[in-house]
Amino acid sequence: MKLLLLSPAPALAAPAAPLALASTLSLGQRAGRLLQQLHQGSPALAWAGWLHVGLALLAAALLFFDPRLLTGAPVWAKPLKFALADGLFCWTMAVLLLGLPAAARPAVAAIGWGVALSMMVETVIIFVQAGRGQPSHYNVSSALNAALFATMGIFILVNTLCSLWAVYVVWRYPLPGPAAYGWGVRLGLPLSVLGALVGGLMIRQLAHTVGAPDGGPGLPGLGWSTRAGDVRAAHFLGLHAVQALPLLGWALGRGVPASATVLTWLGAGLYLAAAAALLAQALAGQPLWRGR
Repeated sequence: MKLLLLSPAPALAAPAAPLALASTLSLGQRAGRLLQQLHQGSPALAWAGWLHVGLALLAAALLFFDPRLLTGAPVWAKPLKFALADGLFCWTMAVLLLGLPAAARPAVAAIGWGVALSMMVETVIIFVQAGRGQPSHYNVSSALNAALFATMGIFILVNTLCSLWAVYVVWRYPLPGPAAYGWGVRLGLPLSVLGALVGGLMIRQLAHTVGAPDGGPGLPGLGWSTRAGDVRAAHFLGLHAVQALPLLGWALGRGVPASATVLTWLGAGLYLAAAAALLAQALAGQPLWRGR
């Protein structure tokens, strides 16, 4: 989950600017230009990303002052992870929708507001539940907990529908930049939607672990179970196709332009196969890495 994925966007998102001129800019100038373009192209997504940065800093600070544990992990670890992931998703969507033609701008604006609102609602509820010492997901132990979980589910559905709309838009309209980058966007977005749909399996069983209760030993930083299957591994890999495949296409377009498109499609196929293998492993009750 690195913000480095944003670095190529200035050259891609501003086709009117000469590439030679863009290449002479310092890293700070390129970052400044990108931020300006993000706020102009998708202001809702740009500001939502900044709000998530603030929430991530708040969660990181609270980790040092609040010693409580929730399902065996520090209570503010999950809000920190979701603030980083949801903020990154907002900025990623803003980058991927940059440079589309004028005919796509109304759709881009609507998608931006829908995604930004959905991510903010989800993250705020996770923070509220952490403050209450309650699990945010799969928690139906009271009327309030059930209502908060249902609200998250509604806005996750809104985000999924907006993501599907974005899939249509990027397949419907030409994308700026190298062809392989465009294919990375067109393939990464639908794979990310599939990754989101894996979350439905967790909602159905009101748990993310298969073969053991949620909680207990897990991989450092990630928390994925080391004693049973954990659907979150496939969910995570699928969701981040929206960053991995456009970045792959961009890198291949710069490194091996003659075969970049074919290799991007091959990379997308391997990525899908890896996510499917992780899901099959989890549903079989097998951990990604078995602890001692």
